[in-house]
Amino acid sequence: MSPQQGLALRHKRGNGGLSRHLRIALTGWLGAWLCIWSFATLADKPYPTNNISLVVPFGPGGATDVLFREITAEAQAYLDTSIMVVNIAGSGATRGSQVVKEADADGHTLLGSHQTIDLAYFAGLSAYSHHAFAPVALLTRTVNIPATYAGHAAQRASDIPALVAEQDEPLMFGVIPSSTDHLFWLHFFHKTGIDTQEIAFIHYPDTGSQVAALLAGEVDFAMLNLPSASQLFATNALTPLGVAGEDRLTGLPSIPTLKEQGIDLVNTTDRGVFAPLNTPPERLAILANAFEQALAQPTLARTIEHSHGSLIDFRPLNDYLDYLNHQYTLLKSLSESVAFER
Repeated sequence: MSPQQGLALRHKRGNGGLSRHLRIALTGWLGAWLCIWSFATLADKPYPTNNISLVVPFGPGGATDVLFREITAEAQAYLDTSIMVVNIAGSGATRGSQVVKEADADGHTLLGSHQTIDLAYFAGLSAYSHHAFAPVALLTRTVNIPATYAGHAAQRASDIPALVAEQDEPLMFGVIPSSTDHLFWLHFFHKTGIDTQEIAFIHYPDTGSQVAALLAGEVDFAMLNLPSASQLFATNALTPLGVAGEDRLTGLPSIPTLKEQGIDLVNTTDRGVFAPLNTPPERLAILANAFEQALAQPTLARTIEHSHGSLIDFRPLNDYLDYLNHQYTLLKSLSESVAFER
């Protein structure tokens, strides 16, 4: 090869490299411009233009399903459209969250969930945390209740450690893997000195199936709450063993808190609404406003607080994001300290 040919080849390669970089830069710029254009165009359109779907990543009948159905029934009046609750259970609540994560970011597909988004991430069940969504608003915090079936030897949560030690066969605890009840029991064992090797976790896809198993005596314990079990507690079909709140619940005034039983544990399930990432802020604000007005209605507020043993804790948009980020750090630390895993 002559010097002239070599120079020409190097010149050709150099131009090719420059063109390649330019193509990459132009592609990235064009993609960003299209995103901004579509975002601005979407934000300018009337909203909502059709019904909104709110995905609950659990089956019907559980606390998440019950609370979101009642809240959305009120909130839709402030959106001038229907909010349809859709149950998509399975895979540690990740099937439903995945559907919303991949939905169009137009504000017409939402997720109603709680800490399970981050817990599934910590447990390795999903590749994303709450950072993959746009927070709309925190709505409620539900006080959790360890429970058993009628006639069980345990009548208080403080009875459980001794029963675990006395039994020849492991006592069985129903859980939804990687969800809030799974973490609750691990935290409970941590506080009461119970070795997880001495008990058996029985996995269920949702709260409704746990309730059915508990009623049939197929498991010894499950973590429930008033939205999912108030009628069963009232008829003595199930026995509440304690309240994981700072104070006793109005709906269960005779049931002592875990702290009253010498167990230093407060535990709530914090439910809020999420949208796909990059949903226009204007639409998120419209949604947050509708949920805020719904929660301000006295009848719904009384039902949530007294019948469902839940605290209204409305935090919109960035306030909810700050709350989620703070909780993420706490949950990560707790999940590591109690060996949270599948």
